[in-house]
Amino acid sequence: MQLRPKKLEDIIGQKHLVGKGKILYNLVQNKRIFSMILYGKPGIGKTSLAYALIEELGLRSRSLNATINNKKDFDVVIEEAKMYKGIVLVLDEIHRMNKDKQDLLLPYLENGLITLIGMTTSNPYHKINPAIRSRCQIFELHELEEEDVIEGIEKVVNKDILPNIKIDKEAVKGIARLSSGDLRSAYNMLEVAYYSTSNFHITVDTLKEINFKPVFFHDKNEDGHYDVISAFQKSIRGSDVDAALHYLARLIEAEDLDIIYRRMTVIAYEDIGLANPSMGPKVDACINACERLGLPEARIPLGDMVIELALSPKSNTGHVALDEALEDIRRGNTGNVPDHIKTNSKDYKYPHNYPNCFVKQEYMPKNLKGKKYYHPKDSSKYESNLKKIYENLERMKNDEN
Repeated sequence: MQLRPKKLEDIIGQKHLVGKGKILYNLVQNKRIFSMILYGKPGIGKTSLAYALIEELGLRSRSLNATINNKKDFDVVIEEAKMYKGIVLVLDEIHRMNKDKQDLLLPYLENGLITLIGMTTSNPYHKINPAIRSRCQIFELHELEEEDVIEGIEKVVNKDILPNIKIDKEAVKGIARLSSGDLRSAYNMLEVAYYSTSNFHITVDTLKEINFKPVFFHDKNEDGHYDVISAFQKSIRGSDVDAALHYLARLIEAEDLDIIYRRMTVIAYEDIGLANPSMGPKVDACINACERLGLPEARIPLGDMVIELALSPKSNTGHVALDEALEDIRRGNTGNVPDHIKTNSKDYKYPHNYPNCFVKQEYMPKNLKGKKYYHPKDSSKYESNLKKIYENLERMKNDEN
């Protein structure tokens, strides 16, 4: 199914880049383009965005894949760029480009003969050679929300790209939910559903027949899926291991690993926090193991991790303290940084030069002197120790005063 946008206004989502007045919108208005790297998850519109820019600006382009195409293919693009005094190279899997290809491209990126639009699902700050990265603007594409995917499906239906298609509202929402923010996957599912019917009428039952993994079509107001996610976190927060495992099982059956990863990470810092700081790195290790294993084996580390999260001591003091500080900032309750801790101040007293790294010195703005955000708890041995340290420091401050 061909549905590639020809204009930025046809792009689904990514309003932070293509919305009116945003950077890519303004580039098109000013008829300019620069080398760039687009990165984000699969199926969220990197290729569509690249070609929408090229179409709107009327530019000559070639497309290569850093993994599949060899050095000779890159040579052909360079010769074409010389012939036409410029070309846009759309390069997929840019993070896999080897050194030979990089060395070949660099001088032509430098002199502007080739404008590069690289695309990657990997973080370019970690995966792309700095020499290439420094010559490109980097734009992160955001994950598509369910509403964005619904918008994309409705565009297909309204444009009659699939003749005589009929689709129930619940089926549209079902496809959006099953695609997990991957618009390409949603389009593929829609097309399969369309051709799998005798009358081109797609219903929830159609999706259940063609989709190999269990589908949780929850209550009609759509709350069901989000209720399961909410119940998962609240069961762990409430230290109910069995309930937590029940909701984990439901999310695993839906193969919604991304939401499991996100919830576990949030729980480690929001609900467990300073009571057991080791849980954050443990969750990261669990996620890495799951990514290597994939389902069904990923369920093994997930089960262990959720049991440990549920049974761990809990504390919310860290994020509550920060939220109080943020609330002050948003109310305009800030004040000036004290002169003695400003950059290069000669009056700054270096704590390492004093016993116990403690020195009488005010760090808060004058109008916030004495303000307390952190209120420690005896949630665990670890935070109890933090509490003792905190209270001892407070006493030392008062003694000094």
